[in-house]
Amino acid sequence: MSTVTTARPAPPRPYQSYVYAYPHKTAYRPLPDRPSLRALWESEPKDALSLYLHIPFCEVRCGFCNLFTRIGAPDGLTGAYLDALERQARAVRDALGDTEPVSFATAAFGGGTPTFLTAAELTRLCDIAERHMGAGLGRIPLSVEASPATATADRLGVLAERGTTRLSLGVQSFDDTEARAAVRPQRRADVEAALARVRDTRIPVLNIDLIYGIDGQTEASWLRSLDAALAWRPEELYLYPLYIRPLTGLARRADDADPAWDAQRLRLYRAGRDHLLAHGYTQQSMRMFRRADAPPQGPGDHACQTDGMIGLGCGARSYTAALHYSFDYAVSMHEIRGIIDDYVATEDFAHAEHGRRIDAGEARRRHLLQSLLQAEGLRVADYRERFGGTPADDFGPQLRRFAERGWLAGDGAHGTLRLTAEGLAYSDAVGPELFSPAVRAAMAAYARK
Repeated sequence: MSTVTTARPAPPRPYQSYVYAYPHKTAYRPLPDRPSLRALWESEPKDALSLYLHIPFCEVRCGFCNLFTRIGAPDGLTGAYLDALERQARAVRDALGDTEPVSFATAAFGGGTPTFLTAAELTRLCDIAERHMGAGLGRIPLSVEASPATATADRLGVLAERGTTRLSLGVQSFDDTEARAAVRPQRRADVEAALARVRDTRIPVLNIDLIYGIDGQTEASWLRSLDAALAWRPEELYLYPLYIRPLTGLARRADDADPAWDAQRLRLYRAGRDHLLAHGYTQQSMRMFRRADAPPQGPGDHACQTDGMIGLGCGARSYTAALHYSFDYAVSMHEIRGIIDDYVATEDFAHAEHGRRIDAGEARRRHLLQSLLQAEGLRVADYRERFGGTPADDFGPQLRRFAERGWLAGDGAHGTLRLTAEGLAYSDAVGPELFSPAVRAAMAAYARK
């Protein structure tokens, strides 16, 4: 009598999609009714909002970048963009109303590269956040993204003076050859000089972004980049796997669905993770590592799973409980330029133009997904308090599948639900597996531009 054994199915590809927000903007569509912002925010809690200001300009566009940004700016465009940002801020603050207190728990300037702006323009950007939106910079955490080339002393001085608590520097690699392979033209000497300027400002938290999976990168060269970063004792490090996205500079290479490349990136991830853990860092997510003695960044109970987001700028998102909205989205340079020009010419910022409605099922998915992708996991009691059930009630099959793969600790009914170390390694497979069929269909139907 023969015995039939069933082999465990092979795990899915580890690098499918970086989920930093759900639903993705490729699931957004034009809103025919153009709902008014006043109506959208009327019944929303406004006591712990997040504020995000988007600057869609860079001095160069890296080969891997699919962010909403353009290279350079003709004379007068950055000033005109800030004019539009100020008009939008006035309209949004008016829509929030005065019947209840409006306060912000966090603020961030992203892009693009916010430090593409001059020092005087950065001063104006801070003024828009403070004077027109009422965000108390200096009293709340403020995170700003920068590049080595634009992290000049005068710009950093403005940011430090205005209360920046975290400066994130996109380095990607300390190896000049690897930087060129990623179409990131820079020299290590210039990167080191920029890091010295950042440290001179005494901004409390320095984050360094690094990328693994670059052509020609080895485990030895990857560890050398990590050691070069560690020499500056950054409070945070983000380790990003390289992705090859459509319409980007690296998109000419073969499709990124390559098992050998997946295996290489997974090896480099594990080597980088173990290296940072051995040097006194704690893992916050697949990508984020924080030095154990780093200062805290804001109230611990503030989470993007539950709190509202106000996004200003043509690439920013805003979140209410029932609608996520933004302006149009593109990756190609021609399309991005057109969207920026339309934004600069806009006078009426009192309505939502593009977005996606969030029903109760999507809200549950978003809470589970964005909690589970953090190392601390999801507290079942919080989920039950918000939704009346447990993750196991709503997502039992998916959670069982994760547990069978060795990715999940906890049963989804009690305590805390966490990804295991292996589950964190596969975060870019966990996230997409939790997308709803409707969101998947909308993303698949999106016409790339």
